[in-house]
Amino acid sequence: MRRLTLPLPGLSNRSGKAADARAERKRRARRKALLRFGARAGIPAAVIAAIVGSGVWAWQTGWLARQGQQFAHAAVGAAANAGLTLDQVIVTGRERTQPDSILAALGIRQGGPILGFDPAQAKRRLENLPWVKAATVERRLPGTVRIALTERTPLALWQLDGRLSVIDHEGHRIDRTAPEAHTNLPLVVGPGAPEHAEKLLALLASEPEMNARVQAAVRVRDRRWNIVLRNGVEVQLPAQTPARAWSRLAAVERKHGVLQRDVRMIDLRLPDRMVVRMSPGSKPMSEPPGMGEST
Repeated sequence: MRRLTLPLPGLSNRSGKAADARAERKRRARRKALLRFGARAGIPAAVIAAIVGSGVWAWQTGWLARQGQQFAHAAVGAAANAGLTLDQVIVTGRERTQPDSILAALGIRQGGPILGFDPAQAKRRLENLPWVKAATVERRLPGTVRIALTERTPLALWQLDGRLSVIDHEGHRIDRTAPEAHTNLPLVVGPGAPEHAEKLLALLASEPEMNARVQAAVRVRDRRWNIVLRNGVEVQLPAQTPARAWSRLAAVERKHGVLQRDVRMIDLRLPDRMVVRMSPGSKPMSEPPGMGEST
């Protein structure tokens, strides 16, 4: 999984044994400074030890807050003055979400008191970003915030009343996303299309040669689909057993090349027949088994 350390202004991302040793020395110095500051501020050593050794537990469980707001603010201030401030943000799972948007959602600036940072609020703000489906946010003392993102995967373009939107595999519209940047996605049309798009696209993909001819899929009365092919032919799928009908059309096409004819529409809604509507004035074609013809 890709890991991103977000560049906070004025900070450098160091790695290796030398950096680890420097970080350890820094942690020890912070601990000593925090203990000295706590003693001067009148904060019990047990509380300081909780902040240093298990500050995440003490803060996230509300233990510090229960001691009183003034006491909690004093503890956070003591920790910040002793060096428990935000140094770096490490993100995994990011593909499309912009780093600046992540930093803005955190609600903490570089050098801000890390014990004053609220992971739950940051999680909610991150999950309001367009591409973020889920997020986990952890505070790691002395100065790190770790974020794991699960991003939405674009599935299709959805057209409703002439407006295009990008939708994900669960049928959710991905807001503030430019459809023109996703013209390679399949197109589904009409009310109710997003909720059923994933199942339909899997059905169409079961016949790759036919799927390559698909231009759009139109949801009809939120019951069934009409498939518009690239040559303009409309294929009417039944509400029940659409996969069987699609496979039957693929088999007929492989054997008889019906789509190479002057066809306008193929109706697959009858379980025992395939009704083909020809263009006006076109030459009638011989009728394969199980196929009827209309004009």
